[in-house]
Amino acid sequence: MKQKFSVTARFKSMSYAFNGFKVLLEDEHNARVHLVATVLVYVLALVLDAATIDWIIITIVVALVWVTEALNTSIETLCDLVSTDYDPRIKKIKDVAAAAVFMASFFAFVCGLLVFIPLIF
Repeated sequence: MKQKFSVTARFKSMSYAFNGFKVLLEDEHNARVHLVATVLVYVLALVLDAATIDWIIITIVVALVWVTEALNTSIETLCDLVSTDYDPRIKKIKDVAAAAVFMASFFAFVCGLLVFIPLIF
């Protein structure tokens, strides 16, 4: 059955998302590291008067890191719910999810170098 659009329901669903972000910051050390890096990158872009395209690049790669971190945390939490015993298949799932965050972070770092080095020098 199709539900009717409700502004109240939209705000309620947004509250779930904000709660998820809060949980991510409270429970995940790496999320707090990403938060510090995000703030530093945006402050640096402000101080160096980054161009619009630089802001776009920074925002896309920052978003990519945050999205992969949230998905990785979700995957790891689900795996822990499925089994608390060691399972090589679950290890593989968790390792690949962690690799996604690593890759997003690495390429965000590379993009940061490409954006900030010309602005600094």
